[in-house]
Amino acid sequence: MRMIPRILLFCALALAAAWSGAGTARADDPGLGAKVDALGVGANFGAFAQTETAIKALVATGEPAVAPVLSALGGGTLYLRKSDRKVVIVRKAGDDFAAVDPLTHKELGTVDQFAIERIKVNNRLRETIQTAIGELTLRSRSADIRRKAANAIFLAPNPSSIPTLDAAIKAESDPDIRAVMEQARAAAVLGASSGQADAVRLAAIPVLVARGDQDSLAILGAAANGPAGPVRDAAAKAVHEIQSSLALWSAGQNVWYGLSLGSVLLLAAIGLAITFGVMGVINMAHGEMVMLGAYTTFVTQQAINAWAPALAGASLVVAVPLAFLVAGGVGVLIERCIIRFLYGRPLETLLATWGLSLVLQQAVRSIFGPTNRAVSTPPWLSGAFQIGQLTITQNRLGIIVFALIVFGLLTVVLRKTAFGLYLRAVTQNRRMAGSMGIRTPWVDALTFGLGSGIAGIAGVALSQIDNVSPNLGQSYIIDSFMVVVFGGVGNLWGTLVGATALGIVNKFLEPYAGAVLGKILVLVAIILFIQKRPRGLFALRGRAVEA
Repeated sequence: MRMIPRILLFCALALAAAWSGAGTARADDPGLGAKVDALGVGANFGAFAQTETAIKALVATGEPAVAPVLSALGGGTLYLRKSDRKVVIVRKAGDDFAAVDPLTHKELGTVDQFAIERIKVNNRLRETIQTAIGELTLRSRSADIRRKAANAIFLAPNPSSIPTLDAAIKAESDPDIRAVMEQARAAAVLGASSGQADAVRLAAIPVLVARGDQDSLAILGAAANGPAGPVRDAAAKAVHEIQSSLALWSAGQNVWYGLSLGSVLLLAAIGLAITFGVMGVINMAHGEMVMLGAYTTFVTQQAINAWAPALAGASLVVAVPLAFLVAGGVGVLIERCIIRFLYGRPLETLLATWGLSLVLQQAVRSIFGPTNRAVSTPPWLSGAFQIGQLTITQNRLGIIVFALIVFGLLTVVLRKTAFGLYLRAVTQNRRMAGSMGIRTPWVDALTFGLGSGIAGIAGVALSQIDNVSPNLGQSYIIDSFMVVVFGGVGNLWGTLVGATALGIVNKFLEPYAGAVLGKILVLVAIILFIQKRPRGLFALRGRAVEA
């Protein structure tokens, strides 16, 4: 049996069957109750064969009310009451044990722990139970329940479920669910050691190849190791085909992970690209601006949960402008109080901002404590969906879209506004810009504030995928500098390309070299690259820059 959380699956399918409401009218049928009590033989060691016979008799009734009984059996909460040999579900109630009728769910009072005995199951019975629950829910009125039931049978294929699947496939109107049922049937047929002709088993192989996931590969792999013959040869060929397909999907998954990491690096580095490019300031406190944005998100979410819980889902939206204002305001304050006295002295700015980063970290520790703070993910960013064998998580997709929106808005600001014109003028030739009446000190302050504000926005996004802690920014400051240097100092498009490229390369290297060694290899590659192109991929143009 593959590693599946069986107990959760039992509970989910059983609850689903109960919710569907089909067939509950016979829950108090005395004959059905007698079949449930027949499970009591499992209270004795070595009676697993009799327990399996009792399970099959219950499944043969076709009653969905049986599903919760089997779920309790698989979950270890089904007991035999010794006094009258009745099977009951037992739950802990304080210091006592409460007995519940497994079919009607009526309370039967408390029982002494010595008056009951748990009905035992082994791994074989757990597989039988899982398949049985799946068969009982294949005909539910709920499409989601039928899909889960078909998947449960697929994951634990059993030849005895083939007739039930045939009937369910014939009655199924949803083509997607019918396809899952056909895959479950193919798994059961291919796993049959006898009773199925080679032609039938050969016909099942293309169905599993069409599914093309790891579970299909495992089933086909077992057939490929079976007795010599046409089924073994076809299964071996199918295994090779799925492995090739999964390798392509794995590469696609790495690209997706790389884009996700690249979007995070873009958000963290884009503000640094502005301040470093315009002012030549090596800001080691840039990571702390990211950290301030993350803590602003935490405070905003706590305040909304306390005062306006109905707006909890919009807390991230509210946090974005607040994080920009908080981090941007701190950035302007830093530039006016510290940085403006150190222009032209890069070593002093590096030391000053590094010391400032320590001060900010300690200040946050004093206010919020050293432990991580939880920022919950809103429902509209929760969950994931599949594209073939590619898993797309909604929070990562949201960060990618958010990073592109921030990049687009920043490009518009720099290209279409007066402030953007002043900023580009100062970047290309500070002296000429000053002689034309541009107040370069205020451009410096606002630029530093803009870069810090964008770093604060990055903290909002990072709060969804990383721990909100005083050390949050330290995880990204080195990577941010690498992105800026690789892409080209002060060039936004270079930052975008550099962040994406480094993110993808990192994710492709990690499976082979590990996370730490992969980063070292990337760093070495960047060092070699800047030996040839000291200004990065996209160098800024201008007399002052080129001088």
